[in-house]
Amino acid sequence: MKELIPVCNIMGVDLAAINMPWLLEFTKEHIQELAGDYMCVSNVHTTVMSYDDKRYCAVQNGGIMAIPDGGPLSSVGRKRGFPNMERTTGPDYMKEILRISGKEGYRHFFYGSTEKTLDILEKTLKNGYPGVQIAGMYSPPFRPMTPEEDQEVIKMINESHADFVWVGLGAPKQEYWMAEHKGKIKGFMVGVGAAFDYEAGNLERAPMWMQKANLEWLYRLMQEPKRLFKRYFYTNTKFVWNAIVRGK
Repeated sequence: MKELIPVCNIMGVDLAAINMPWLLEFTKEHIQELAGDYMCVSNVHTTVMSYDDKRYCAVQNGGIMAIPDGGPLSSVGRKRGFPNMERTTGPDYMKEILRISGKEGYRHFFYGSTEKTLDILEKTLKNGYPGVQIAGMYSPPFRPMTPEEDQEVIKMINESHADFVWVGLGAPKQEYWMAEHKGKIKGFMVGVGAAFDYEAGNLERAPMWMQKANLEWLYRLMQEPKRLFKRYFYTNTKFVWNAIVRGK
């Protein structure tokens, strides 16, 4: 199926040169074939991480596709000859899939975050998306799991018959987890970062004008300055130098 996906390589990452309507149609048409595979939701941070780390780059390129969650990625893609490439965020994709789930009969498993957030998320989803089928939820321990524990999790997810396995562990942990479980998990795995917190109300999305102006990173920075300042300073400057100035 990969041959069906237009790709723009930015700093070594094969980013899908797509938009949300294309992605939703592709998902509906191929959901059965997507079982057992994974999709990365890529932004400037993960792209720079991939540029610095060949192993992580292989993980980004190892799933069915890596979608351009970051606005600067789609902007670079359009300048490189992909006019239909638009910012396609993980939280928006999850929201759109949840909206059509009642009609399509999709089942969802949520892997990641805390028990408290998952409890709130379950209530929010049932109230906000009529007919949504929550196949299961699991908050993994912060420590590495034993092989036996991992097998139990795989069994639990597969026995839930989930079509989508939403993975909210944050980068790069979620991407490594999905790559390690490719072919073991029967559902379609999608790493969606902070989407659980957005849906549960723990974090607010940036206003639409900031999203359209590629400034959602700035809104996140204002919410979590201590955690994100160093990351954004390093990754943003490295991205501008390599992707925009050098054309990598």
